[in-house]
Amino acid sequence: MDPKPLLSVIIPNWNGKKFLAECIDSLKEQTFCDFEIILVDNGSTDGSAEFVEHRYGAWVRIIRNKKNLGYSGGNNAGIRSAKGKYIVLLNNDTVVEPTWLEELVRAIGSDDQIGMWASKVCSYYQRDRIEAVGELIYWDGLNRARGQYEQDQGQYDEVEEIFFPPGCGGMYRKEVFDGIGLFDEDFFAYGDDAEIGIRARLAGWKCLFVPKGVLYHKNSGSTGQYSPFKAFYVERNRFWITIKYFPFPLLFLSIFFTFYRFCFQGYGVL
Repeated sequence: MDPKPLLSVIIPNWNGKKFLAECIDSLKEQTFCDFEIILVDNGSTDGSAEFVEHRYGAWVRIIRNKKNLGYSGGNNAGIRSAKGKYIVLLNNDTVVEPTWLEELVRAIGSDDQIGMWASKVCSYYQRDRIEAVGELIYWDGLNRARGQYEQDQGQYDEVEEIFFPPGCGGMYRKEVFDGIGLFDEDFFAYGDDAEIGIRARLAGWKCLFVPKGVLYHKNSGSTGQYSPFKAFYVERNRFWITIKYFPFPLLFLSIFFTFYRFCFQGYGVL
């Protein structure tokens, strides 16, 4: 293994043993090889760390946290330990195409202001369905995937600047974190990719969408698509984003936009 790899791929994990073999095996098939893998195990009780250690040996470096530090805390532990010039964040419930890392590296280019790169994220179960081609912020502070649920018909096949990458498969310059700090660990899970993305944009960094860097995501595999856990953190962290970053007029209007969104969500539930 290269003592100074170009990329550090960080996989935060909490009781995700059932996902890890498929995820890490897809990294073994990468056409680009100058990377390290860091699995950050957040106090799992399902034998995740032992499984990875037995199956992959020294090829995967394991950080064992004594308790669950969430997505933000887990990634921070990995970033602190990373040796790469670029940090690649990858969810444990993903499978990547063999050229995924190669395409991300190819997109680096010569613009030093680009500090973030977003993958094309498709559904693991319906691979012609888009899950995220970048992220958006709505008027009430909620972050939502750009292009979500659309059928992939080539409408997002251009390299273009976007707001910020989804946390399940984004690449960042290490110097971005050196300059703006790490993830806000108070967020724990959900919305933390939005918070760090907004903070990076405010610091002057750009984000590029890489359409040929494709991965497939089992959405909310670890926490559940409609779990109370997810609902709580999504809404709480959405509110925190408005408090941290919205100007006062928009902060006031977010109350009405939130009510408007809740009406649609209530209609959807019915």
